[in-house]
Amino acid sequence: RVPVLILSFFQHALNSGVRRYHVAPVLCQRAKVAMSHFEPNEYINYEKLEKNINIVRKRLDRPLTLSEKIVYGHLDDPAKQEIERGKTYLRLRPDRVAMQDATAQMAMLQFISSGLPKVAVPSTIHCDHLIEAQSGGEKDLKRAKDINQEVYNFLSTAGAKYGVGFWKPGSGIIHQIILENYSYPGVMLIGTDSHTPNGGGLGGICIGVGGADAVDVMAGIPWELKCPKVIGVKLTGKLSGWTSPKDVILKVAGILTVKGGTGAIIEYHGPGVDSISCTGMATICNMGAEIGATTSIFPYNERMKKYLGKTGRADIAALADEFKQHLVPDSGCQYDQVIEINLSELKPHINGPFTPDLAHPVSDIGAVAEKEGWPVDIRVGLIGSCTNSSYEDMGRSAAVAKQALAHGLKCKSMFTITPGSEQIRATIERDGYAKILREVGGMVLANACGPCIGQWDRKDIKKGEKNTIVTSYNRNFTGRNDANPETHAFVTSPEIVTALSIAGTLKFNPETDYLTGADGKKFKLEAPDADELPKLEFDPGQDTYQYPPKDSSGQRVDVSPTSQRLQLLEPFDKWDGKDLEDMLILIKVKGKCTTDHISAAGPWLKFRGHLDNISNNLLIGAINIENGKANSVRNALTQEFGPVPDTARYYKKMGVKWAVIGDENYGEGSSREHAALEPRHLGGRVIITKSFARIHETNLKKQGLLPLTFADPADYNKIHPVDKLSIVGLKDFAPGKPLKCIIKHPNGSQETIMLNHTFNESQIEWFQAGSALNRMKELQQKSS
Repeated sequence: RVPVLILSFFQHALNSGVRRYHVAPVLCQRAKVAMSHFEPNEYINYEKLEKNINIVRKRLDRPLTLSEKIVYGHLDDPAKQEIERGKTYLRLRPDRVAMQDATAQMAMLQFISSGLPKVAVPSTIHCDHLIEAQSGGEKDLKRAKDINQEVYNFLSTAGAKYGVGFWKPGSGIIHQIILENYSYPGVMLIGTDSHTPNGGGLGGICIGVGGADAVDVMAGIPWELKCPKVIGVKLTGKLSGWTSPKDVILKVAGILTVKGGTGAIIEYHGPGVDSISCTGMATICNMGAEIGATTSIFPYNERMKKYLGKTGRADIAALADEFKQHLVPDSGCQYDQVIEINLSELKPHINGPFTPDLAHPVSDIGAVAEKEGWPVDIRVGLIGSCTNSSYEDMGRSAAVAKQALAHGLKCKSMFTITPGSEQIRATIERDGYAKILREVGGMVLANACGPCIGQWDRKDIKKGEKNTIVTSYNRNFTGRNDANPETHAFVTSPEIVTALSIAGTLKFNPETDYLTGADGKKFKLEAPDADELPKLEFDPGQDTYQYPPKDSSGQRVDVSPTSQRLQLLEPFDKWDGKDLEDMLILIKVKGKCTTDHISAAGPWLKFRGHLDNISNNLLIGAINIENGKANSVRNALTQEFGPVPDTARYYKKMGVKWAVIGDENYGEGSSREHAALEPRHLGGRVIITKSFARIHETNLKKQGLLPLTFADPADYNKIHPVDKLSIVGLKDFAPGKPLKCIIKHPNGSQETIMLNHTFNESQIEWFQAGSALNRMKELQQKSS
């Protein structure tokens, strides 16, 4: 093995000649391969993975899915861990942690509160969420560095102090950076962003979590996850023509809906897998977040090996080859559900508006839009984002644009391009793709999330103006991209976005319809073809990585007490040992309530490090069932209607506890734990819904709140915004034991309903201590 590793790694290092390769540390130790070029002394441990898998396989006495191999391969105690899909909680030891800048602020503030000197596992911070799209990449990046200097300085110094690698603003989107540098077959990585599953495109179990979960792992504490079910998606046939990897997940989203993957890992398998590029597999895994999946994964194959080699990690590919039997599913393994998709028959799709699971073939969308009254004229087309910003994505879009230019056409719609990383930006500039996309009318934005996360200073419409945009992003919730509730956003592949932007209308089907060139002649766009990887090596572009120093003893991390961007955290109050009696209802939510509704992004991102300031956006997007309005609720003490955050603050000031009543899949979307921190900070104690999205439910538990579900979903209709609620039986709070809720109506009548929960014993301790962080401190004090 060693000669192969030495040859492949050494050849790539010599050929590339770039600053990021650290040859000596890897070569000096026989049979050891570094997890990344940036951490040459942290090694991949396939031997431990193999040992754990063998222990579990012997215990379960059955073939294992790939998901099970990697998850169970990271068990803290594989010999004794109780394992039952969908029921038991697993204690896991992830390999590493990644945090984007908007969530890293609160994660690092919590880690600082823990009092620990260093992170226990390799961890990184990625600056991608705070750069607003306005004038173009270079100007927007400079502006962001000026506006966010305080936050970037905090994250940089905190990373240096606690041993966390820091990717500076302009580096790129967290998930592209992870794919290029940190994900590998068999890794278990958790990230403080819901699209962390992107790393499944390289055969890793990569899971989105809240900041408190990340703190557990960085603190060296076993991380808890409910044992996931496994949904198999069998792919047959072969991708061709206008059909892209994005269409696979758009189709799956239409089948499973936004909550169909909740509590499950989506595992792709079958002969069709090999027709998809590694970055295409990442696209599919990335958008699995939109169906509520814990994560998604593909089996290790030659396409992954090829990508690892091109990104300077041929040594990892060689090692993965030796352990390949553990990086693919066992023959005869059983899935909880199986979906089969024939890629040869799959047509290009476009999903939306307002929800990512409303799937349409591109051939139908024009007629559907006209029937539904959706605007068919496209105002803006946007390609890029963490879902679709690879070299192949940009190449296929450029192939479409090049055909239009050859016939004298440019985009009828506004058109923007977001490179996924500095490496992608530099490479598409070198290889001419960026030039083509500019010539067709595009503006190249900064290597950042930009409009996908609502960081878009949009000027072409007024708020409230009905319009349509098409994007290659992953989410299209109401107001997500531009804060305009009348923007009808559709998600599709980058090449379809490009074609529709050239045509300027949803009524155009590039598979069958013709465009009219500048010479008056009609022509049809040919299906795009592009290389999945550059023929030359990737151009790494500017060096944007900051290594944590070996000695950080003198490093200071300052948070000004007068800062409006950052605020040190105060511990939440402990449970007083009593039932929660006579709680007011802050709001009874009608319909969909995502984390965007609970804690909006966009302009609010600047307050992600200041809990009190960002709490001023609590539930401002949620629709109040009492009046059908957003950000307008009745104050039960004054009987006046006012903003949700103001009402919550009033209740807190008066010492009154309150609850929120929600509908189905409450908290779907982002991993942002601010959607849990804010209600806790403003005095909330209970969130009662028909069902929760996985990450949000965990985040609520971590902050000492009670996420509860109706034993009978019809009981949602029994509670009215003017009622008072009491949760009784908390002294006997136990796993699997329902809680009783007494509803007190204004006329003096009462009725009792039962509420379910998913708390295990350690999570009950979080509630009793006031938060998971409080409980961690209690355990630290006991051990010392």
